[in-house]
Amino acid sequence: MNGTEAVRAEKRVYVDKQSPKAYHALTATAEAVRAVAQEAGLDRTLVELVNLRVSQINGCAYCLDVHTRAALRAGETAQRLGVLAAWRDTEVFTPQERAALALAEATTHPADAALQEDAYAAARQTLSDDETAAVVWVAVTINAFNRVSIMSKHPVRGVPRQ
Repeated sequence: MNGTEAVRAEKRVYVDKQSPKAYHALTATAEAVRAVAQEAGLDRTLVELVNLRVSQINGCAYCLDVHTRAALRAGETAQRLGVLAAWRDTEVFTPQERAALALAEATTHPADAALQEDAYAAARQTLSDDETAAVVWVAVTINAFNRVSIMSKHPVRGVPRQ
């Protein structure tokens, strides 16, 4: 890394801190989406699985850290979290969770029309209108938070394992 690249890397702007009004609007959206998900009857663990899967796809370490802890607090198991990236290859997720995960992936990759159509069709066989809308909103919202954290390079704090 040359000197200019090093200076640019060090001067990363935390966009949430730099533009608090916009960030507060995003957090208000997240609160509204949590309420929509709850009203639709989505279990908190399902919401966190969607948050985690989208964050895995986007490579957002900060959101992975936050939502792994939230999923564990909500009662999710370490086994299911460990295999989430390969959810299609396991039998540990319910049909509702599988439909939600596929829909979340399609929401995260909107340019893949075939993926989107297949995921949406599968979701419609398993999820109600309210559940479908809630899953899409959860995925849209975590995608936005992923981008804020990735562009800000929000750090993951913790103690390295010895």
